[in-house]
Amino acid sequence: NNSDLSPPSFILASIPGLEAAHVWMAILLCSVYLLAVTGNCAVLFIVKTEPSLHLPMYFFLCMLATIDLALSTSTVPRVLSFYWFNTREISFGACLVQLFLIHTLSAIESTVLLAMAVDRYVAICHPLRHAAILTNATTAKIGLVAMARGVVFFLPLPLLLLPLPFCGSRVLSHSFCLHQDVMNLACANTTPSVVYGLTAILLVMGLDAILICLSYVLILKAVLQLASWKERLKAFSTCVAHICVVLAFYVPLIGLSVVHRFGKDLAPLVHIIMGNVYILVPAVAHPIIYGVRTKVIQRRILNLIHLYNP
Repeated sequence: NNSDLSPPSFILASIPGLEAAHVWMAILLCSVYLLAVTGNCAVLFIVKTEPSLHLPMYFFLCMLATIDLALSTSTVPRVLSFYWFNTREISFGACLVQLFLIHTLSAIESTVLLAMAVDRYVAICHPLRHAAILTNATTAKIGLVAMARGVVFFLPLPLLLLPLPFCGSRVLSHSFCLHQDVMNLACANTTPSVVYGLTAILLVMGLDAILICLSYVLILKAVLQLASWKERLKAFSTCVAHICVVLAFYVPLIGLSVVHRFGKDLAPLVHIIMGNVYILVPAVAHPIIYGVRTKVIQRRILNLIHLYNP
């Protein structure tokens, strides 16, 4: 029976009773997506064309912008086609590719955030050695390591799902594919997939979060040793943008994990909103945060606005 094998498709989640509002939901989602694309493309353009921003911190910011563009683009267009054209089905292969991209890109982003925390630690605690330690070549190597780390840890996720039979419901909890969501639909023993998925998340996102917290403990210790409060505030203010970016990434990630683990009885609307928040909030927030905190980026954005609106 073919229904006991890998299914030809899954059904993306919809909100019961709100089918008539799909067009308006699509308009809202498309507007947020375009804002994310515009903001991140602006960051990439400004950093590329502004020599004073050719520093490790802004190269890491460019990595974040690229990841956010890839992550949102791997999900939002498919969700928009669902809302606009009611194409709820997604093939098994496309679903596996999508969940691989989502989890891998999230892991890469987590690693880049850790690298940015290390950059802030070196800049504050060892300022004289900062330029020697974090060179452009080192920054590029960190980016390659982040990419390799994400692929190595999360490539097994779709491979573990590939042989599983799916003979029951094929309706997902979100309007895109996530590992745990797909795994819960399998009608077989999923213990290896559960154990590996949890291990990968703990060894990547969990470990990164611990190391980021540790770096800020060391930064705070060094800042408190400065002579005056004015110097302390000035030193710590260089970390504010990064702290906000970390929160914009980890808070939706933790929220989505909590909903998956303990929110099985929650309304479908909660799952769909949390999924979209996880995908879009970091992509929108990151360029806004660094745009507000970086005067050079502010000035270039204002110049671009003046150029196109004389």
